Amino acid sequence: MFIGEYFHTIDAKGRVIIPSKFREALGEKFIITKGLDHCLFVYPQDEWKSIEKKLRELPLTSKDARAFVRFFFSGATECELDKQGRIIIPPNLRIHGKMDKEIVSIGVSTRVEIWSGEQWQIYNKTADLSYDDIAEKMVELGI
Repeated sequence: MFIGEYFHTIDAKGRVIIPSKFREALGEKFIITKGLDHCLFVYPQDEWKSIEKKLRELPLTSKDARAFVRFFFSGATECELDKQGRIIIPPNLRIHGKMDKEIVSIGVSTRVEIWSGEQWQIYNKTADLSYDDIAEKMVELGI
């Protein structure tokens, strides 16, 4: 399980450190792709295969399903850590994540999310306003 919040920087070549607490669970090779809210999703191989299976079962006749599958898979790439525990985030994913210098990696149960520092701050300011609404919806879901 992935938990926690870690702050790093991204260098000019697009390299970013993956927090040591996440490395073992991610394994030698893992998948990074476009996430929602302008972040990147990072999945261990087994979790990626599970999601891939579910997405393959979506109906091709659904316009929304086709759009999401295209969005999700078109940005996906397999990553491997270098000796310093870094990965290279491809340019298309850096653009999607609006990544410049400051990076925040967060654990979200079955995946890691990588955010630009600025986007993470914006998200948190917006989320602060809606935590009460979210809490009420969680009660409706039985959580």
